[in-house]
Amino acid sequence: MSLMEGMLHIMDENAKAQGFGRVRTVILEIGKLAGVEVEALRFAFEAVTEGSIAEGATLEIEEPQGLGWCVECERESSIETRYDPCPLCGKVPLAITGGTEMRVKALDVE
Repeated sequence: MSLMEGMLHIMDENAKAQGFGRVRTVILEIGKLAGVEVEALRFAFEAVTEGSIAEGATLEIEEPQGLGWCVECERESSIETRYDPCPLCGKVPLAITGGTEMRVKALDVE
């Protein structure tokens, strides 16, 4: 809920600064390694936007793949969790290089 409340605050600030009155679509980028339950986020979106400039807006969520850099192989690979071993050599730990994003990517407004 607090993530969605923060997102609504961002939308309100942008509405004041840019002079729009309604948000039709919200596009979020939530990486697979961000530690966010996407379905819970969808539920919170409906609850938090009720009565706001984003009431009735469509929520689109893009989920970038997790990526990790292996020091041993000197390669970047797709991973499912933060603690996955390198899929090429089996070594751990990997340096997380992608999939932790959590941002409002775009707003479609009127």
